[in-house]
Parts: sequence; C-alpha cells; structure tokens
Amino acid sequence: MLALTDIDAGYGAFQALFGVSMRVDGGEAVAVIGANGAGKTTLLRVISGLLPARAGTMRMEGTDLRSLAPHKIVATGIAHVPEGRRLFPRLSVEDNLRMGAFTPAARARFAERLEHVYALFPRLQQRRRQLAGTMSGGEQQMCAIARTLMSGPRLVLLDEPSMGLAPVVVAQVFDLVGRIRAEGYTVLIVEQNVRQVLQAVDRAYLLEVGRIKASGPAAELAASDDIRKAYMGL
Repeated sequence: MLALTDIDAGYGAFQALFGVSMRVDGGEAVAVIGANGAGKTTLLRVISGLLPARAGTMRMEGTDLRSLAPHKIVATGIAHVPEGRRLFPRLSVEDNLRMGAFTPAARARFAERLEHVYALFPRLQQRRRQLAGTMSGGEQQMCAIARTLMSGPRLVLLDEPSMGLAPVVVAQVFDLVGRIRAEGYTVLIVEQNVRQVLQAVDRAYLLEVGRIKASGPAAELAASDDIRKAYMGL
C-alpha cells in the first residue's frame, strides 16, 4: 500500500531523516518506535506532505506522493492524526468531525461517514454538541481519530497518540487503535510507549537518530534484549 525508499528530510540545515525505507501493507498495523527526537514525527509529516522530502521516493498504491500537495495526499486515502491532537477547541465535537470531511468526496458522504463514526465511538455522539476543548484528554484523542476517519481513509497515520495521557487513559487509546483496526483500516503509528504499541501492531521499525536500525514482527522486537533494555526499562 505505502512504500518509502531512501527518504531524506529535514528542517533548514538540520537533516532529520537519512535514507529511510519502509513499507506498510494493506490491512496491517505497523509501528515506528524510538526515543524522543529520533525523527518519528518528521517521518509522518513527510508522508502526509507537510514537510517535503529532500530525496527518495514515496508511493501510495503506485501514486507518487512527492509530486502532490498535502490536500491531494488526503485524497489518495492517507489521513493524519497529529501529535497533540490539534482539535479546534472552541468548536463542537460534531463541527470538528465536519472539518475532517473537507474533501469533495468526503463532503458528498458526510451523513454516511458521521453515522459510521458515531457507531464506532458512541460517546462522541453523546457529546456531539460539547466544545471539543472541554473534553478529557482521552476523549479528545477519540475525537481526533474520529475526525480523521471522516475523510474515508485507507491508511491512518497516528502520531504519538498516548502522549500526555494518564496510564489508564493510554490503555483506552490503544483500545481505540484496536477498534479502528477491526474496522479494516490500515494503521501506521509512531509511539514512544514501546511496550504497549508492540502489543497492538503486526510489525515495527526502530528509528534511531533518523535512521532505521531494526525492523521485523512486533513480537520479535518486543523480545529483543537490546530493545527491552533501551526502551522498556527491562
């Protein structure tokens, strides 16, 4: 579905990604793990077109993503849940969801997509008129994920969904990831919470200082002594 080959990217004179190659196949969940500053958020920003790649190729089902503007990348079926959720706090839950259905194809199916999202997340329907900024952190993350689903994506990019949340809420967030997987969405998630994310995905890539250092089945990486010592405190 998604294939990256030898991607370089950065900010001004600072290079954040060095020759990153990876793939995400349809129907699977893939994690990119690593410490803060490893380049995980940069990687998702490059995929969604918010930061241009400096070199390499990116293809979504054969379509060259590097030649597309960000709103055109959304139209290919990629949707991005950004770090920190980035909701519109003074808009209602439902108006935030409406903002997720901004492409012409999504606008035409707004009622259908809204029904689907409310069926997946009934709490949001109960709070549809509540200002998004007044909800709990976990509920805001739920709303951010639901807003992304309003575009009808095939690939969902999740950037640090557990960041800043209490441990009990983190468990709820990973339950949300399981729910959207069960609905048939393909998921690429970047996450510092290595222990929990490796329980929620099929495969993972370890990103260190902008380079892929390891990859493989999630269970295999979770059993690695090096990863357990460096990222799980075991």
